[in-house]
Amino acid sequence: MTVWKTSRRNFLAHKGRMALSAVAVLLSVAFVCGTLVFTDTMNTTFDKLFAVTAADVTVSPKTSGDDDRLPGNGRPVTIPASAVGKAVKATGAKSAEGAVSSMSVTVVDSHDKNMGSTSGAPTIAGNWTRNDLRSMEISSGHGPRGPTEVMVDADTAEKHHLKLGDELRTITANGDIKARISGIATFKVTNPGAAVVYFDTATAQTKLLGRPDVFSLISVTAEAGVADEQLKKNVAAALGDTSAYKLQTQKQAAAANKDSMGSFLDVMKYAMLGFAGIALLVGIFLIVNTFSMLVAQRTREIGLMRAIGSSRKQVNRSVLIEALFLGVVGSLLGVGAGVGLAVGLMKLMGAMGMELSTDDLTVAWTTPVVGLVLGIVVTVVAAYFPARRAGKISPMAALREAGTPADGRAGRVRAAIGLVLTLGGGAALLAATRADESAEGSLMLGAGVLLTLIGFIVIGPLLAGLVVRVLSAVMLRMFGPVGRLAERNALRNPRRTGATGAALMVGLALVACLSVVGSSMVASATEELDKSVGADFIVQPAGGGGAPIVDQAAKAVEAAGDIEHVTSYKSVSASLTAPDGTTAKDALVAADPTYKDDVRRETVSGDLSEAYGKDAMSVGDTYATEHHVKVGDRITVAFKGGETAKLKVAAITSDDVNIDKGAMYTNITTAARYVPADTLPQNMIMFAKAADGKEKEAYAGLKSALAKYPQYEVKNQADFKQQLKDQIGQLLNIVYGLLALAIIVAVLGVVNTLALSVVERTREIGLMRAIGLSRRQLRRMIRLESVVIAVFGALLGLGLGMGWGTAAQKLLALEGLGVLEIPWPTILTVFVASAFVGLFAALVPAFRAGRMNVLNAIATDG
Repeated sequence: MTVWKTSRRNFLAHKGRMALSAVAVLLSVAFVCGTLVFTDTMNTTFDKLFAVTAADVTVSPKTSGDDDRLPGNGRPVTIPASAVGKAVKATGAKSAEGAVSSMSVTVVDSHDKNMGSTSGAPTIAGNWTRNDLRSMEISSGHGPRGPTEVMVDADTAEKHHLKLGDELRTITANGDIKARISGIATFKVTNPGAAVVYFDTATAQTKLLGRPDVFSLISVTAEAGVADEQLKKNVAAALGDTSAYKLQTQKQAAAANKDSMGSFLDVMKYAMLGFAGIALLVGIFLIVNTFSMLVAQRTREIGLMRAIGSSRKQVNRSVLIEALFLGVVGSLLGVGAGVGLAVGLMKLMGAMGMELSTDDLTVAWTTPVVGLVLGIVVTVVAAYFPARRAGKISPMAALREAGTPADGRAGRVRAAIGLVLTLGGGAALLAATRADESAEGSLMLGAGVLLTLIGFIVIGPLLAGLVVRVLSAVMLRMFGPVGRLAERNALRNPRRTGATGAALMVGLALVACLSVVGSSMVASATEELDKSVGADFIVQPAGGGGAPIVDQAAKAVEAAGDIEHVTSYKSVSASLTAPDGTTAKDALVAADPTYKDDVRRETVSGDLSEAYGKDAMSVGDTYATEHHVKVGDRITVAFKGGETAKLKVAAITSDDVNIDKGAMYTNITTAARYVPADTLPQNMIMFAKAADGKEKEAYAGLKSALAKYPQYEVKNQADFKQQLKDQIGQLLNIVYGLLALAIIVAVLGVVNTLALSVVERTREIGLMRAIGLSRRQLRRMIRLESVVIAVFGALLGLGLGMGWGTAAQKLLALEGLGVLEIPWPTILTVFVASAFVGLFAALVPAFRAGRMNVLNAIATDG
């Protein structure tokens, strides 16, 4: 009980000194809890939506594996309408109705503005059915009654200021549908952001599915008292042969939809938790420093406690209990802040177009438990070594000057361990750069990153003694005696300086590594484009979407003026049987012969132009080597949804590329000979070459031709390069934003280190002030000390990160990204910013030091 009371009193006595450590715990726990609450809320939202939209029993087309998706012709897979009549006759079926649903559509207003979601959520078109009343209700107007009427969801109407009578055009694979809004339907549950439009059944079948006698699925409603599982069996019996159907109960359909969303949510969840883990790691340095300095400041006090009978275990336990208090307070506040963070993320997603209602806010009981356990365990573990040092203080320490550092130099054993780890990590990184396979290299890279990080942390005090002296010679000596004092203060306790710098090092190392990788990817892709792409223009779905280019848009591209040629590019699914008898599912690129000029491929053997001849094709050298294929051989190609052909191998192309790596080419006319027109895929992408001297006119003409189709975009090579740069830049900015949490915690560490250092040196500061050091000089000394510590951490982090990034790029070179580019502007900006971070971190400690009363400071006991 005495230890408990002593710990509590010490904690309350030093609560101001521990405040920043508590903030570090708070931020880290808040990020963890906020991530869990946010993802749980998203799960709840989708669970409710999927549960309410699924019928008692759903009958849908039976597909498997990778084929369970829209085919390349833009039409959903279907089931015959006759199955509805069979399903409704099932015992226990109250009703059955056919439903049409397609996500391969684009809805635009009268000004050709896309009415779809801006968050990446799909645009869904279908027919209005009784099953839709489970999730929606008509809030104004009425449902669609003919081909000239359409109904939209209320969220889309509100976002785009749509009202009854407005005209919408829905672009489908089977032509455009022009209709006026006859009604607006409101979701009974939260709509996460999808745009939904409804047509009458006949229009939906003809325009969305391409035929009037098919549906996307059948919704079967059970009679009262009939269980869904029993109804499923009865419907299966009524259908007879169910080999072409997939039957699901409401729970099964909801679970399947949830699984399809699960991978996306899990990636987001674990990525955010990963950044929270980085922040926790940085927080550990802050907590270790805090308790190390508190123990050093209380050396005399602890010595007195030992002199009057306190055992080592009691002293050790006292420090750990203080850490427990810190962990509990910080974690409790962090849990509350995490809920607030989750609400903030929901509002941010709402601004981006994904609606998440706070009514669905989900705080599982595991979330606060995880937050509390994580925060408390991390805090107590971080305080363990300072607590051990406290327990080793002898009673004779009561006679020493309070605040004297007990360990002015890093131990030799620690330095040796650090060197071994660092050298081992460096060797692993070197091995990664020389690996012949990505899998092997990735393991070595991971080991190298981990070992060098731990090694730099362990060896930090030794590096602090060396690097700070060099930095001081460059940065501090010009400030005269004040600069020399700042240098000595930074070198006074290398362990403390090393730990403070290491906290900054972790975040900045990741920033530097990702910057090198991102810049190298952009440079490699740019070089590949310059080398391989001969086309002037590329037409593709906006935002890099996977929807095919509808025929009417393709015709508009072909009709544009000032164009020398237009190349169509389709991906045709097929099973290929090589001469050695092995069969594999793959995709043939069916393109116009001009494609060989639009995207240049090196030919290992044969003539690529002949691959576009009648019943001919090319293969990549990887496939040729694995299956012993040579020019002149014939490959049996079973086209999906079509006939089987024997195509002659006219060329073997090199796979030492990024664009179309492993692609096999044939002429579109060859594919059309064996695949029916209604199942032949639409263009995935199109290429165009301008007439000589007409690049500007052709560019403007293509943009004008596609003005009515905002889901597609025209890019010249400069645009395409900029798009790559922007996409990688946006991804890096998101990562930097998440890493900012770790850097904020590191800055708090610098502030805390300086603040406790000022308290530790109170008497020393008073003596310096007494012998003539001005307040201005004192503040400058503390600011310079902070800057040199921050720059020290930045040098370690940026150097380490560039090493990681260089090793990672060598692995990417195995995948064709062979250009290493160091983003020096970014590296230099981060380095300079680190100095300002140090300056900012010193403002409050320097201000407090300058306000000290000289006589009181001299009289203080520590």
